[in-house]
Amino acid sequence: MASHEMDARKERILRAIIDDYILTAMPVGSRTISRKYETGLSSATIRNEMSDLEELGYLAQPHVSAGRVPSLKAYRLYVDELLSGGALPQNPEAREFFSRRVRQVEDVITSAAQAISEFTRYTAVVMMPKQLELRVSTLQLVPMPRGAALLVIVTDTGAIRDTVIHVSESLDGDALYAISRMLTERLQGRTLQEVQEMLGAYSRQMGGDAQVLQGIAELAAQMARQSATDSVTVGGSHNILNYPEYSDVEKARAFLSVLEEKEKLMALLSGPDEACCVRIGPETGMPEMADCSVVTVSYQVGRGHHGYVGVIGPTRMPYGSVLSALSAIGGALTDMLGE
Repeated sequence: MASHEMDARKERILRAIIDDYILTAMPVGSRTISRKYETGLSSATIRNEMSDLEELGYLAQPHVSAGRVPSLKAYRLYVDELLSGGALPQNPEAREFFSRRVRQVEDVITSAAQAISEFTRYTAVVMMPKQLELRVSTLQLVPMPRGAALLVIVTDTGAIRDTVIHVSESLDGDALYAISRMLTERLQGRTLQEVQEMLGAYSRQMGGDAQVLQGIAELAAQMARQSATDSVTVGGSHNILNYPEYSDVEKARAFLSVLEEKEKLMALLSGPDEACCVRIGPETGMPEMADCSVVTVSYQVGRGHHGYVGVIGPTRMPYGSVLSALSAIGGALTDMLGE
């Protein structure tokens, strides 16, 4: 008599069904499992087990005479078992591919998104730490002609922002250097949020140099406004159109619209504080992503800051290889940006 509880044999059959569906996007029948996966079981036995798995909620039968497809519950079991196994398998090919690609492009984050999307064939998303959480490392004022100066702020992650500000024409290069050194001493190690709050007090002390402080305040505010835009980079946004699940125009349009909303993407990537995270279908919390999975891995930027690399694709993605690829690329980014 067939058992209606999950056991090792059912788990083996379910894993084979998921693996085959990931490859083909076609409903899987008992003969396929018996022939391709060497289970040592007859088609009749596999059919009975598949029927039990359907009753348990792990499989669905889209058509009366067709094979079965995995449910979201099946993918969750599959991923949980994958993550419970400890360290993810090494993926030197992904790391080598990434390292080779980033040398060709100056912008590491943009090239990271491009490399991930090319390697996985899914839509890639890379998130940097929020800029207001970054800390000032150095601040420099460089003299320019006619009462102007170039203001440069370098953060603890190595991010550089600059803008041209107006200063008193009485301030020469030596004076601007002295102001730069004084401000660096006072602001070093402070977050951009704290810098904005401290500038008011300094403006009362500096008198005629208030234009410098106003320029710093405006640059910090600009960095805050650009935080969402600068922090999220997307690569391979149209890769999803290569998968039959998104041949429906409306479904594809809804997916692509999410990629244009940076705040939604940030919420999608910056979930639980975990080294790696997999959200399947409705677990994303977005109706537009109901048929998608989001896989993310964290990486380190500077000291104490974390960003995330991730891919978005159909729920039938090969979670093991995607996780190992992202883990390798996250490690490469940590090596590049960690110090």
